[in-house]
Amino acid sequence: MPHLVLIADDNPFIRTALYEFFQREPDFKVCGLAENGQEAIEAARRLHPDLIVLDFDMPVMNGLSAARILKQIIPKVVLVMYSASETDVCKQVTLSAGISGLVSKRDRVSVLIETARTLIYQRAA
Repeated sequence: MPHLVLIADDNPFIRTALYEFFQREPDFKVCGLAENGQEAIEAARRLHPDLIVLDFDMPVMNGLSAARILKQIIPKVVLVMYSASETDVCKQVTLSAGISGLVSKRDRVSVLIETARTLIYQRAA
């Protein structure tokens, strides 16, 4: 049974690309898309994903604020921040918010997928 993925990014091109890449993987199924953190929270309440990919900088509610709420409402969800920011401060702040992984948008999408896969299977072990 594939793991359900929710993708939250304000850039429609990135959302579409991530959707297509995750859908190609046999162990993942995209269950929803969101344009901001607030939409991600609403979708997560309805869809109960196993993994949520969050952009750091989004309008309405950023990925960091959304992550804190998501961890309260779905404590076991795996959160991965997919961000253009990759400073040490960003890494510390995201990990303290309950985010399991941080992947740079400068990396290949395969890095994001492998990070997500590793974190999902670590959780299941």
